[in-house]
Amino acid sequence: MKSLANEFFINMADGARRHQAANADQYELVVNGIRNESDLAQQVALVEQMMATGVDAIVIAPADSKGLLPVARRAAAQGIVVVNIDNRFDREILAGMDISIPFVGPDNRAGARKVGDVLAAELKAGDQVAIIGGNPGAFNAQQRQAGFEDAMRAADIEIVSVQAADWEQARAANVAAAILGENPELKALLCANDSMALGAVAAVRQSGRAGEVLIVGFDNISAANSLVQSGEMLATANQYGDQLAVFGIEYALEILASGQAPADRDTPVDVVKAGAGQ
Repeated sequence: MKSLANEFFINMADGARRHQAANADQYELVVNGIRNESDLAQQVALVEQMMATGVDAIVIAPADSKGLLPVARRAAAQGIVVVNIDNRFDREILAGMDISIPFVGPDNRAGARKVGDVLAAELKAGDQVAIIGGNPGAFNAQQRQAGFEDAMRAADIEIVSVQAADWEQARAANVAAAILGENPELKALLCANDSMALGAVAAVRQSGRAGEVLIVGFDNISAANSLVQSGEMLATANQYGDQLAVFGIEYALEILASGQAPADRDTPVDVVKAGAGQ
């Protein structure tokens, strides 16, 4: 997984452990994560470690959509079933490799479009918004930005700034503070994950513009859900993080049992608004 400092991935790990405990006769589970969501070198080292121990399957949420592909290819060539979750590997590069790595996860662009549409309904044409994105090298970051842009374009809302905060709360707080300072007419911040949305909330509070600048996120971690219910955030997207690893594990087990040629599988993503609970 990516950063175990992020509640989303903690929930993912917990969901995987619960699944393994209920299916202990089917497989053994090793859970690994990196220090932060951009530590590509550590994630490569973890995959190599798993290869060296002779695992049968690796389910991976890659920190980078391109940078993890060489080691994933080596793992697949070794006969290990590799299943890609959360952040999709680069399709063009993958197509040029003589391997098959399925993606099991949500349509991030469609999910972000849903969240963006909820925000657009609260704004009017010509209003100004900004996007705080994740790691620019991550496909899910690119797709969520595209989904936000789709929604704003459809509503004729002006995007005055797009900046990356690499999925991190503290960095997002600094980015949001700068955007707020430069754009006094800003009406909303669209954040590509909830950790960054929490940073944006802190920046909006600090600026004295709470209630004036709307904030949306993506992931439905508990702190963000609480802010949605209290009204400090307008909405987030639930991609059922506690089940994402489970979806990948179950597919890996199917492939191991049947030898079937793997194909991508879509998983659900839904908008969470006030009153919608967890």
